[in-house]
Amino acid sequence: MNKLKWRKAWFQVHKWIGLLLAVLIIPISLTGAALVWHDALDRAVNPSRYAISGQTLLPLDRYVAAARTRIAGGDRIANLVLPEDGDGPVTVTVAPASPSATTPGAKPRGGPPPRTMIYLDPPSARVLDVADSRTGLVRTMHVIHGSLMVPGVGRSIVGWIGVAMMLSSFTGLWLWWPSVGRWARGLRWRRHRNTDTNLHYLTGFWVALPLFVLSLTGAWISFPAFFGALVGEGARGPGGPAGVRAAAMRARPLDRPALPLARVVALAKPLASEARLRTIVWPTDLKADWTVSYDTQPMRVVTVADDSGVAALERSRGGVGVARWMRRIHDGTDMGWLWQAIIFAGGVIPALLGVTGVIMWWRARGWKADLAARQRAKRAGVAQVNA
Repeated sequence: MNKLKWRKAWFQVHKWIGLLLAVLIIPISLTGAALVWHDALDRAVNPSRYAISGQTLLPLDRYVAAARTRIAGGDRIANLVLPEDGDGPVTVTVAPASPSATTPGAKPRGGPPPRTMIYLDPPSARVLDVADSRTGLVRTMHVIHGSLMVPGVGRSIVGWIGVAMMLSSFTGLWLWWPSVGRWARGLRWRRHRNTDTNLHYLTGFWVALPLFVLSLTGAWISFPAFFGALVGEGARGPGGPAGVRAAAMRARPLDRPALPLARVVALAKPLASEARLRTIVWPTDLKADWTVSYDTQPMRVVTVADDSGVAALERSRGGVGVARWMRRIHDGTDMGWLWQAIIFAGGVIPALLGVTGVIMWWRARGWKADLAARQRAKRAGVAQVNA
């Protein structure tokens, strides 16, 4: 197959990926761009939960007691999160009375089990807001980005879209490369008389590599068992890292742990040096240890056995590193403003490429139809003359 035939073949692949997936790519891309600044977006959408009166912290039992005044009988404290860098509310997460508890009349939903989030003012333990962890604009955007709000198979659909976008990035770069002259000709703005076509060529070139990386990391997040097996990150299926995390999310916190909260913090502190306390996770029916995390890079995690009080520094399990890096690269967590800006562009520009690609295809249909009509008229005229 010569170069021209290869170009035509890649053009067909690139065109049909864009046309068939445009409706799905646009919401995934735009929600991903917005979620780069998840915290700022949540502050803008829910200002009441961030209306704190100061940054001074009370004894942690005060926050637990305040949260208990707003929960139903039988519900259990699952974790407590202190504000990052001392800026924001204290958050207490509450698990329902039973694993299957749902709002009366509500249909069962896939994804994480329901949790109640209680936001507290640090200096006073006053309740600022109470929300369902699976509702709200920001959460809805997460669901759209991760599964297109399709229960069950939605995550896999998004993963295969990521694979298609990797192929689209490659074919788009191939088609961008000028067929005549030096490659630098491709950087010119006016390669075509139409603005939308110029936008498609130029923005497509600059976003091709970041989009490939974001698509790869997105596919990795959607198919952790497959990619994890490739790099030795644990077994496939329920026994793998993803299965362990899913089971932990559905475990029931203990109703009456043996150790009081203050004692847990005191036992864990010697192993954390002077690091700032960040989260405390209650023991569950699956893991009867408290988990205490500190604000360090990487995060220092201490487990405290609820029965014996023995504290131990949790060691990173083999195979976790690559998956964690893939997620950090994908969502920009702790990656700096420059990479976050690139991710934002990598979300907005594919939506632009989808729109301009559809416009280009529609315009091509028009001129091809006109050309075919003129050719038919010409052939009819020739036939009349010959007759």
